[in-house]
Amino acid sequence: MGRRFPHISWNSIRLKLVVGLFLVTVPLLTLLIYSNHYSINVVHNQVAISNKNLITLYMSQMDTQLEAAEKNILSLTTSNYDIQSMDTPISEDDYQLAKYNLSQNLSKDILFYNSIDAFFIFHNGRQDMLEVIQPTVTYSERVVVENYLVSHLNQLAISSVSTASNWYVKEIGSTHYILRIIKFGNLYIGSWVKAQTLLGPLSLMDLGTKGNALLISSQGEAMIHTKLFQDKQVDLTRDFQQYYLTGSHDHLLVVGEKSRKGDFSLAAVIPDEQILQHLPKISQLIGWLSFAAIALLPLSLLFMHRILLVPLKRLIIVMKKIDKGFMNVRVENYNASDEFLLVNQTFNRMISQIEALKINVYEEQLNKQKAELQHLQLQINPHFFMNSLNILFNLAQVKNYELIQEMTLCLVRYFRFMFRSNLSFVSLQEEVQHVRNYIRIQELRFPNHLTCTIDYPDFLETIQVPPLLIQTFLENSIKHSVTLEEPLHLSVSLDLQETGLAPYIDIQIRDTGKGFSDDVLANIRSGNRIVDDEGEHIGIWNVKKRLSFLYGEEATLSCYNGFPNGAVVEIKLPYQENE
Repeated sequence: MGRRFPHISWNSIRLKLVVGLFLVTVPLLTLLIYSNHYSINVVHNQVAISNKNLITLYMSQMDTQLEAAEKNILSLTTSNYDIQSMDTPISEDDYQLAKYNLSQNLSKDILFYNSIDAFFIFHNGRQDMLEVIQPTVTYSERVVVENYLVSHLNQLAISSVSTASNWYVKEIGSTHYILRIIKFGNLYIGSWVKAQTLLGPLSLMDLGTKGNALLISSQGEAMIHTKLFQDKQVDLTRDFQQYYLTGSHDHLLVVGEKSRKGDFSLAAVIPDEQILQHLPKISQLIGWLSFAAIALLPLSLLFMHRILLVPLKRLIIVMKKIDKGFMNVRVENYNASDEFLLVNQTFNRMISQIEALKINVYEEQLNKQKAELQHLQLQINPHFFMNSLNILFNLAQVKNYELIQEMTLCLVRYFRFMFRSNLSFVSLQEEVQHVRNYIRIQELRFPNHLTCTIDYPDFLETIQVPPLLIQTFLENSIKHSVTLEEPLHLSVSLDLQETGLAPYIDIQIRDTGKGFSDDVLANIRSGNRIVDDEGEHIGIWNVKKRLSFLYGEEATLSCYNGFPNGAVVEIKLPYQENE
């Protein structure tokens, strides 16, 4: 079976104390944690705004330089005669002269574009490349880039795909380059710049000792950066409209700006340890206090549990046992606070006094019930006494001395039993003998009009039953059912039944008379005394009262009419071993 959790009342002091502790500590902890996070967010915002402005400024400068280079290329296609001559030369000399003039012009122009690594003009038909490159570009790099451009431009020519309308990123070897190409007839005029060249001035940006500036492609790939990344989980694919935190533990702040002239972005990545190193000491103290309070909360609950809830629980357990009737339990001596020691001592003393008082009251109730039981039993005697004297008187009138002798002996046995009937119980054998003696008296009173049979197993002879239990109902049947027209038969049967949870003695008393009236049955079932024209009949009420005194709710008495006629009284007594 699964473990059952104890039910806790909403009105329990334990619940109130725990809830009260949480209601006090949780808001304070929440306020401390919120204050700490708010301070961190303020610092993040300030750092993000400052670096966002710086990144935007540098990105604007890059876009300005790329735009100037782009305008220089466009001016060649619109106003330069040599470009037209190189595209559709009249002769080979005309082509070579135009190529020479363009080389001279581009060599002069490139001196004004420090952020541009090269200008180039490629004739697709001739497969001839004119390239003007900055002195900082090495020969090996020039060859690699030139070979890639020839291949790339030939693919553009074959596929008839229009050139991009903006600067775009290409990875050549393991290096990223930014290209701008314009098609003019058979010519491809363009410029390229290495990502590292654009990022060079950013090394002067003050991002701190651990800050990192980098160029990012449209796919979120870092093309070049000022410092190496230690964290491999940096996400650079998000939008740069607002700053965000990334990394394995969200410890890196990222701000950036997208280029207006190309499909790349400039971003700054700054670790939290650098951002928060200037955070006021109070924010760090608040953080430590919050974690300390959270760590101490279980200890506080444990302390409260031992000091307050455990003594209270012991007291509640004892009170519940007392409520179930175990008056002999006491609160044991435990180490507890002075207040609980005083409560426990006072409680134990009070329960001892209540127990003594309860015992005295219980004994008084037993004596009262015993006296009332004797009174109920003796209430039957005067009724029968009058009938007995009347029988003797009638026999004396007819001078039937033999029956007078028999009647007298029966009365002697009857009254001997009655004089000792103040006992609470007698054996079934004694009760049956008394019933038979009583029936014989009634047979002498109503000769040839009354018969009776008593049936029970021998092993029940020694069981204890209340005295006069059967006689009461036989007397009631004789009183209300004997007539001179038809004889009355009485039957008494006793047996041990085990159909329920506990065995019981089943006693059934039947007669062949007219049975109970509806009013009488209603009064019997409601527990009322029966009153009719002949006066008050207390026999059945007395028996029910006696059974209640002796057995409580374990004994039952029911009355009903049998089929086809006659009254039936059924009594069920709990079976008890002889003690």
